[in-house]
Amino acid sequence: MEKKKYDDLSQELQQRILRDRESGYVNPYRTKDEDAIRRKQDWDKNKLLRPSYVRDIEKIMHTPYYNRYADKTQVFSFYKNDDITRRALHVQLVARIARNIGSLLGLNTDLIEAIALGHDIGHTPFGHAGERYLSECLQEHEGRYFNHNVHSVRVLDTILNRNISLQTLDGILCHNGEFAMQEYRPVPMENFEHFEKKYEQCYVDEKAIGTLVPYTLEACVVRVCDMIAYLGKDRQDAKRANLIQSDDIFDERAFGKSNPEIINNLVVNIVENSYGKDCIVMDDAYYMAIKATKKENYAKIYFNEAVEKTYTDSIRPMFHTMYDKLLADVKAKDKSSIIYKHHIEFVKESTATYGYNAYLETTSPEQMVVDYMASMTDDYFVDLFEYLFPKSPYQIRYVSYFE
Repeated sequence: MEKKKYDDLSQELQQRILRDRESGYVNPYRTKDEDAIRRKQDWDKNKLLRPSYVRDIEKIMHTPYYNRYADKTQVFSFYKNDDITRRALHVQLVARIARNIGSLLGLNTDLIEAIALGHDIGHTPFGHAGERYLSECLQEHEGRYFNHNVHSVRVLDTILNRNISLQTLDGILCHNGEFAMQEYRPVPMENFEHFEKKYEQCYVDEKAIGTLVPYTLEACVVRVCDMIAYLGKDRQDAKRANLIQSDDIFDERAFGKSNPEIINNLVVNIVENSYGKDCIVMDDAYYMAIKATKKENYAKIYFNEAVEKTYTDSIRPMFHTMYDKLLADVKAKDKSSIIYKHHIEFVKESTATYGYNAYLETTSPEQMVVDYMASMTDDYFVDLFEYLFPKSPYQIRYVSYFE
């Protein structure tokens, strides 16, 4: 059996961290709770009982859409197998890994957790495939692009009106772990007006998503940990789905090739290279290993022909068909329709105690349908499609536990 490689922090750095803790050293780049910026600044004040970013964590966890993480696909959609990762586990893994790094670096771990737990709350059913198809619908009808990180902000800040801090929202917006960087250096931001320009640009410029940079060091940690959490985990899930048989098909990299190795060794490398600095850094070998590992995962896991065929032949037309039906119902102002009962009334009920919410008065019918469809879990989407179109030729076949 191949021996795994698990690095540890150097003795020099361990001793430095312990000395700093004993002396009461505070990282000057740590985001302070008292500096949290909110739209309603007189609400949700920082207190000893509930510090600013603890409030954000609890607000996110108590939103009605947080429950839906449990049945939103991470990568592998068509399996009746509870051992395959859903987004509920993914956001927890990101939070755990990021808190570990943040704690060692002396950062605000509550802010880290808030960003991590909220970063995918706007994700579509059926993972990135669903994200692509919903973007096609929005582009066709409004000339705007859909991105799950942008929509996560929309869910918390606009649809549910939760008065989440600017620091947390910016971390969620800029979390997109698909874009690997060797150095993550925060870019200062002054206020919500600045943030809104960055947010809106993602709707109108397809390439804007690749230019986003967080403005706190905590958000930089979450961004890199989004990748750390899925690089090896997706390989574990691919084995459970019988798409691959073992890690032997992957090349050995600087940090290893199994999930435990990847997580442990990237944490060590980032802390070794980032402690005491105003940015998050990894060394050359690890950065190149991340890029190579991502490329290898795409080639050997994500672009599986059978899975892609189901997405293309069934899920894509289902998205477009459902979108058109729901849009017709909204435009007809049919209050007996599903979207009125299960989205518009749901939003009203969910925001009733949070003050005036302009969402229902200011949202276009096209965007409202996007908001509803993005909120669905995989099973919700399939059940609704079968309810709306019982005679449709599009069918989803799930792989059972026993195949």
